[in-house]
Amino acid sequence: MDIQSERRRLLDAEGGDEDPTGLMSEQEAYLSKVKNRKLYLATFASVLGPMSFGFVLGYSSPAIPELTKIADPRLRLDDVQASWFGSIVTVGAAVGGLLGGWMVDKIGRKLSLMFCSLPFVFGFTVIIAAQNVWMLYLGRVLTGLASGVTSLVVPLYISEMAHERVRGTLGSCVQLMVVLGIMGVYLAGLFLDWRWLAICSSIPPTLMMVCMCFMPETPRFLLSQGKRREAEEALRFLRGPDAPVEWECARIEDACEEQGSSFQMSDLKDPGVYKPLVIGIMLMVFQQMTGINAIMFYAENIFEQAHFKDSDLASVIVGLIQVVFTAVAALIMDKAGRKVLLIISGVAMAISTTAFGVYFYLMSKMHSTTSLSLLMLDVQSTAGEEPHADLAWLALASMAVFITGFALGWGPIPWLVMSEIFPVKVRGFASAACVLTNWGMAFIVTKTFQDMMSLLTSAGTFWLFASVCIVNVIFTMAFIPETKGKTLEQIEATFRGTSGP
Repeated sequence: MDIQSERRRLLDAEGGDEDPTGLMSEQEAYLSKVKNRKLYLATFASVLGPMSFGFVLGYSSPAIPELTKIADPRLRLDDVQASWFGSIVTVGAAVGGLLGGWMVDKIGRKLSLMFCSLPFVFGFTVIIAAQNVWMLYLGRVLTGLASGVTSLVVPLYISEMAHERVRGTLGSCVQLMVVLGIMGVYLAGLFLDWRWLAICSSIPPTLMMVCMCFMPETPRFLLSQGKRREAEEALRFLRGPDAPVEWECARIEDACEEQGSSFQMSDLKDPGVYKPLVIGIMLMVFQQMTGINAIMFYAENIFEQAHFKDSDLASVIVGLIQVVFTAVAALIMDKAGRKVLLIISGVAMAISTTAFGVYFYLMSKMHSTTSLSLLMLDVQSTAGEEPHADLAWLALASMAVFITGFALGWGPIPWLVMSEIFPVKVRGFASAACVLTNWGMAFIVTKTFQDMMSLLTSAGTFWLFASVCIVNVIFTMAFIPETKGKTLEQIEATFRGTSGP
């Protein structure tokens, strides 16, 4: 092993003093010999899963308008059926989150990813071959199930493969590929009917299954199973031929031995387990309570009021904003840090949802004033249209700021932090709890949204979201540790209150 001599060489070149612990210098010496080409390849293969997940989420938007007008009465959706066609995915995804938590611990990260491509393909095949509405529902549940497994497994797979210098950037690619998939299906929906769109949507999961055949299992899972030789081979594949992988392997192995082999419910008393679990669950609650679903719900109406008559094109524009700023977040994640981006994101969303509340408040005032003047003066209804057009810029600006803020922080980072903070032995259980929380909150917020609007008014609902965004910022500042540049073992040690390995 050449770590010590390489460390001395780096210190001499930098004119630095010997580090008393030697840890940071050893890490630097090791990472200086790492080649990332095959790590990027393995990441690309795995993020075809989140792209498939994005296709599933986006599929209902172009498909529902066609299916509500289709000539075949067996497939035609009424309003209630269309609502279920869009939302039943969350039910499948919640189950998929639980299934994924069991699978990653029993059969590993790689096989879980390969298997979850099957319900993606089968689900879209059922939709393509659908003869009635129930077959459409079944297809959506199957693709939702696969999406739930994917949203859990892929962040874990990437975080356990990647080293600390690039883990934030590669982890952010999960959300980037989700929004790329959503935008891709919106674009394809401009040119293809719902059956051809389903055929296109089955391509990414098929590619993922093929590509993952040639990728390794994660070294941390292999070591947790006592497979030292296979773990070294996986590290050699991921780090390149020049890196002395025995050093990293020994470091991970020590951490695995310290934790013990399997998870017991009594482990929840350990601060190294319950602290990150609470943080992971709260991140998922706050992500869904920011109002992202409400903003997307209103997007079409807002564009129409701003005279964007083509709502399909408007959806593509929203998707493009998400893609651009999620890519920006990925590029700066390992430089700016997770905590700073979460705070910036929370502040931006608090400002934009407050502005949305002002917009709806002013609109309601204008509407009541216009109605009164129409009643008293019997003037033309066109007299009340100009104020709406004048205020459209406020809604458009608020939406742009909100989507930008969400894409920079609260979109990608909860998934990234979830994949970083849990000890190996509880990673399956804790990640399943987080994924179930996320999809459960998505379902609750979506289903209660109309009731909130009736109870609090549109303005009050968005001001409630603004309050939640402010609480997000306070929570981030008080409780979320910065994980930038730390190994997974160092992050675990932070929660245990010990020094990192």
